[in-house]
Amino acid sequence: MRTVRGQGGFTIIEVMLVVTIIGVLAAIVLPAAQSYAVRAKTAEAILVLTNCRTVVSAVFSSSQTLPGANGFGCESATQVSQYVQSIHTSEDGTIAVVLRGFNDPAIDNHEVTMAPLDSAGQHLAVAGQHQIAQWRCGAILDGTTVSGRYLPGTCKGI
Repeated sequence: MRTVRGQGGFTIIEVMLVVTIIGVLAAIVLPAAQSYAVRAKTAEAILVLTNCRTVVSAVFSSSQTLPGANGFGCESATQVSQYVQSIHTSEDGTIAVVLRGFNDPAIDNHEVTMAPLDSAGQHLAVAGQHQIAQWRCGAILDGTTVSGRYLPGTCKGI
């Protein structure tokens, strides 16, 4: 006598449950992964700021007068890297990079800044009379126009 076996497989409920779980996980993981990728790209801009920071620090420590806006010697009005369109400096040595290549209007053509500060946390105004005690990166009050959620942890306005 022959026994009849039913076909094996998943029910529609089991398939729907798995699809739902995958959808929920994707909704949680994808935005976090995209945010991480943006912060990694923005870190390249911070590296460009850091290179210019060295030049500005040298000017402050070796000169009696500041060279003025865009006169520190590390500026570039043309594309600097894949994610940095240009670098500018202000009269007080604040460095700004204009971002590009993110394909996001909340980031492209916006600025990230780094400002030299004295030991009291104030902008330095006169070279040779004060030492740069610290640098503040990503602060809105210095001109940063990119949201802090796109900035790496080392550049959150501190």
